[in-house]
Amino acid sequence: MEREAYGICSRMSPAQRRYLLLEQGVGAGVVNFAINAAIAWVAFRGMAIVPLWGQQSIAGDTIGTTFLLPFITTLIASRLVRGHVRSGRIAGLAWDSSPLGRWMPRGLARRGAVFGLACVVLVGLPAPRALAAAGVAQMSFGRFVVFKALFAAVLAALVTPIIARAALADGRPSGASSR
Repeated sequence: MEREAYGICSRMSPAQRRYLLLEQGVGAGVVNFAINAAIAWVAFRGMAIVPLWGQQSIAGDTIGTTFLLPFITTLIASRLVRGHVRSGRIAGLAWDSSPLGRWMPRGLARRGAVFGLACVVLVGLPAPRALAAAGVAQMSFGRFVVFKALFAAVLAALVTPIIARAALADGRPSGASSR
């Protein structure tokens, strides 16, 4: 079986691809842009300048976002996707014998923590260092709000289809428990 990005494989139907990439990817990006712009505005509104490092900073917020966004997304999106599979809106798709499917935790909190920690290591820790290497030491409040919103939108658009793909394998026939 030929594998493609996001755990999407050649035996996946066009409807499943559309569901994962458009609804779960693009849709999650749009929603997270708005949510994270609001979060940044509320959390940092008293600051004219947001420093890269410090207690309330770009680095701290970015690392926190890279854990919390996938964790919360796993809790919410997985339940929605499981429901869509149970209701017949979208067909489930087993992992078969893939290594990813074998290590994927069934419990959503544990799965969310795994996705969150992976994002912290792969994105959250390198991102502030990349900003520092680019010469960013601080951002104006407005620029930070836009940065956080865009960062979260891109992160959500990348991780939500992966999270949803895992949930497609979790779907149960009507009447069966999803826990």
